[in-house]
Amino acid sequence: MNIRHLIACLLFFYMYGCTSYHHSDKRLQTTPAIYPDYSAVTFPPNIAPPNFIIREEADAYQTEIGIKDEPGEILIHHTEPLVRIPEKKWRTLMKKAAGKEIYFRISLDKNNEWTEYAAIENKISIHPIDPYLVYRLLYPGYELWNEMGIYQRNLTNYKQTPVAENRDFGKQCINCHTFHQNSPDKMMMHVRGKQGGTLVYREGQVKKVNPNLPGHKYGATYPAWHPSGRYIAFSANEIQQFFHASGQKPIEVADLGADLVIYDVEKHQTYTDSLVCGNQYMETFPTWSPDGKTLYFCRAQGYRQGMPLDSLRYDLCRVQFDAENQKLHTLECVYQASASGHSVSFPRISPNGEWLMFTQSDYGNFSIWHPESDLYLLNLTNGKVRNINEVNSENVESFHTWSSTGHWFVFSSKRLDGLWARPYFAAFDPKTGEASKPFLLPQKDPRFYDTFTYTFNLPELIKAPIKNGREFVKTIVQP
Repeated sequence: MNIRHLIACLLFFYMYGCTSYHHSDKRLQTTPAIYPDYSAVTFPPNIAPPNFIIREEADAYQTEIGIKDEPGEILIHHTEPLVRIPEKKWRTLMKKAAGKEIYFRISLDKNNEWTEYAAIENKISIHPIDPYLVYRLLYPGYELWNEMGIYQRNLTNYKQTPVAENRDFGKQCINCHTFHQNSPDKMMMHVRGKQGGTLVYREGQVKKVNPNLPGHKYGATYPAWHPSGRYIAFSANEIQQFFHASGQKPIEVADLGADLVIYDVEKHQTYTDSLVCGNQYMETFPTWSPDGKTLYFCRAQGYRQGMPLDSLRYDLCRVQFDAENQKLHTLECVYQASASGHSVSFPRISPNGEWLMFTQSDYGNFSIWHPESDLYLLNLTNGKVRNINEVNSENVESFHTWSSTGHWFVFSSKRLDGLWARPYFAAFDPKTGEASKPFLLPQKDPRFYDTFTYTFNLPELIKAPIKNGREFVKTIVQP
């Protein structure tokens, strides 16, 4: 035993007491297979322990966790391949590890011989992530839409709490939860059904409002809060679901019509402009620039009876907004995806206003049913567009939102099995536009995703928990 190993032994004895550290009989140069894939990723310092399964057979397992080039601070012995990291010890380690690299050093016992694998290394960011994630849970098809709810998950631990479950209000559809600048102090959601309406929470009250444009044939659908908190831009859509008898896409969702409207939450008035309303084009998925002067959206040629669905392609456009006079002006196309046979959906601008992330697919705008869907990034300074290859997979990448600081984003992906959308997180450098390898939302039991049959829909990061879920439910059932 060399002096380095002797010092390590003394440190382990001091830290773990009677817990014995198994020294390896041999070492491998390869890392072990683990699930979820928490290797070479960047974690926020306030994330819950990323528990995982070791996908290697053995009689016993040992997992050591510590800061790179330092003695381990967590030692776990287990007879099953499940690694459950103690939460208190993990939090203590994270306080020390911010801005550094950590390791998972795994050893396996087979026939009384211990084999140590090469260490799995991950980075710990100095930037915390917004501590709550809000999403809708529902079955990933059309048959059981009446079993759903809006939930929030504390990302610093594993606690999930319901915001509103539709079993409490006649199993009506609930969707499109949206927040003003990642804050639950101003938020909204839709309820579809006999007690339906748009629920807006602001100034400490939940109100059921009607943001639909008088005389307009389509109802307000996809929302975006103006940075001032006074306006919500909506697309007013006529959405239809189609079913294919064969092929890789059994379900398709498409607009048959769509326009943009703006709702004033103070005056309870809705207005629009011929620039973004009419039969010639379909406009959808609005999003505001951080200064509130520009409204970005997706636009396609208007639907005509008999048009093939795979001919519908959306470009990225923007229009200027004069808040003082409540006028729209100067419409322009920012990225003509249709010219290369592609289509844009879900534009989202980083908090610093320099980057616009969107989903690109072959056609349409309901990308969750398109395996080819990837995340793309537009540099708003120079107009360059790139595929974010470092986060994309061979399956669906779809809805995405930024953290309040812009150092993180969350997105929906079906990369695990092609069926269920799960939330993945990636670190983002607002200066360079580079993202880290994404990681799956940690669960207390790492086998969770093997049996959980709900899909995570519209993940949104918020800075504090929603505390008024009961008020939303009470307001829903009111006339």
